[in-house]
Amino acid sequence: MSDAPVFDVDAVAFDLDGTLLDTVHDLAAAVNRLLADLGHPPLHAMTVRDLVGKGMANLVRKAMLRARGRAPDDAELAALLPRYQAHYESLLGHETEAFPGLLEMLVRLKAEGFRLAVVTNKATRFVQPHLDKAGILGYFDAIVGGDDAHAKKPDPAPIVMAAQRLGVPVTHLLMVGDSVNDAQAARAAGCPVVLLPHGYNEGEPVHGLDCDGIVPSLAAVADCVRRRGSDVSAP
Repeated sequence: MSDAPVFDVDAVAFDLDGTLLDTVHDLAAAVNRLLADLGHPPLHAMTVRDLVGKGMANLVRKAMLRARGRAPDDAELAALLPRYQAHYESLLGHETEAFPGLLEMLVRLKAEGFRLAVVTNKATRFVQPHLDKAGILGYFDAIVGGDDAHAKKPDPAPIVMAAQRLGVPVTHLLMVGDSVNDAQAARAAGCPVVLLPHGYNEGEPVHGLDCDGIVPSLAAVADCVRRRGSDVSAP
């Protein structure tokens, strides 16, 4: 059961990391390869999990702070980020797993005629490969990565861009995420938002965040949307 209402929308947009796919082990492996390059001890995957949320640069900054007690300045971060991304690219998808109910939900939403998008802060060049390796790329009509809009979530720009690419008013799109970034971006964009409790959210629970509901699983997302104008009295 979900505590979210039913939304009359034309499209559904999803965050990626922590929402559709559990990518933390790939992220942690790349972080630890970077730390090893620099002579620092590794971080536990669950520690890295709590650092995920605002893009790769933020992840590297927080990981360096945690590993050595000092965050990199802008110049050092600019040098470290390509090294981290190279490690991540070599590991992408190796330990990623789909959250339960993913395929069931996508099949159902497409069968019901919803247009679907991914809206993520992950660097754009990694988004399509992740979806492809997970076998779900073909379900999405639009992808907005972290480099596509002028700002990342919690700015509303990525969600607004997704609505434009889908060809729907942003108010007719439901955002599904796992973090305060998703909730704040949706609020600022003017679209409804529901959150899943199985994600990252920088180590904090999503209950209590300003959203329109919490859905217990990806499969349950399909129960809280209805195509606009559909005949609810039909059998």
